[in-house]
Amino acid sequence: MTPRAYRFEDLEIDLDRREVRRGDTSLELAGLSFDLFAYLLAQGARVVGFDELIAEVWSPAVVGEETVTQRVKLLRQSLGDDGRRPRYVRSVRGKGYQLCAAPQPLAVATTPTETPAIRPARGHTVPLRWLPIALVLLLPAGVWLLWRGPAPRAPSGERDEILQRARYYAGIGQKDDVERAIGLYQQLLAHDAADRDALVGLSFAYSTRVCLYNQPPEWADRAQALAETVLAAAPGDAAAEAALGYAHDCRGTMDAAIAHYERAVTLDPTGRVDTAASLAYLYMIQGRLADALARNLDAERRGATRPRFLDIQIARNLELLGETAAAEQRYARSFRLYPDNVYSNAAWPRCLFLQGRLGEAETALAEAQRRSEHPELYLLQGELALLRGRPGTAVDAFAAAARLRPHAGLAQTLAQRYAAPVPPRDWLDRRVEEIRATSRRGGTGAA
Repeated sequence: MTPRAYRFEDLEIDLDRREVRRGDTSLELAGLSFDLFAYLLAQGARVVGFDELIAEVWSPAVVGEETVTQRVKLLRQSLGDDGRRPRYVRSVRGKGYQLCAAPQPLAVATTPTETPAIRPARGHTVPLRWLPIALVLLLPAGVWLLWRGPAPRAPSGERDEILQRARYYAGIGQKDDVERAIGLYQQLLAHDAADRDALVGLSFAYSTRVCLYNQPPEWADRAQALAETVLAAAPGDAAAEAALGYAHDCRGTMDAAIAHYERAVTLDPTGRVDTAASLAYLYMIQGRLADALARNLDAERRGATRPRFLDIQIARNLELLGETAAAEQRYARSFRLYPDNVYSNAAWPRCLFLQGRLGEAETALAEAQRRSEHPELYLLQGELALLRGRPGTAVDAFAAAARLRPHAGLAQTLAQRYAAPVPPRDWLDRRVEEIRATSRRGGTGAA
């Protein structure tokens, strides 16, 4: 039986009365702060992760880790705790929260003059004196339920909550959040291997591992297989077409990526904005600048759900069209506002470099490399080093880019070109022919 009262350090907690006392003093602790504290007490001294706290304390609301962190701060304030020298609740870096000691269960004493109340976690109080009447009123329904057996489980509500949380984490786009999303999608597929939403979401997340976080291209292969599974069952699924396009995009097979992106947009013209923006990016790579800019500006007009890389894409379109000042303004703003955006971190130093502002480019690059690790940053570091007459630094930078993205043609080409010993005279000609052959097969060659 779950305890209904605890002694914890110098506190006494009565869950039924929702009271926390320190000696004769009652502490102001209500609402979500009390619910959070009660859940931690029930877990003893084990570490409780963010996902578990969100599911058990906040559900069905969808919140992020920052909401949990702020609520823990409020709880500490109510308890008089110091986060730097915690006595009651400690942070466990990268995992969640933990009580600083094991709480001790207490027996709850009741008096004839005051009957405890049954209190839902978040709802109205139900006095026990009404319980006999409630039982009589509910008796026919109870008899009917016993006759027909236990009600079938209806997991749709839980499934929708898990899916919503997975999409929330995937939308944040940070590495740890993408991994949380993957875990939630896999949880859904463990219950229903044919869940199309989970298959598509997991496909996007696997591709993200390759595109943003330098993981092996085999994840893009898995992403492709998941999307193709959905399309085999539902050929007109626009989201699955978009996921399949993204898998090809991250692998560098550009023609196939464009074909599937275009099909996704045709099937659902008002669907995923990031798909239209990714299509615009590949149009830009092909030199179709007017088409790219038109699609990007349309995506920008479509509201607050626009993808994180959209500002950078529009800036690049403007830059290639000769609108350098307008492009620079967008690059600089994105770099300043979004320090965790890998696209912004790579684009602003590159913009300065292309303008010949090498000192500013080096300063911006150093800041970007403190924020994140990406092959583009190492490539730019190598190019700057060559211009500054530091070939050794350039070799190391190109090699680092190749290690991060071993399937990327440009990184591999530069790493081999400047490595020691110098490659044979005809090596570059062979390499150019390899890239052309890749391009003929639908790849980018320097992805």
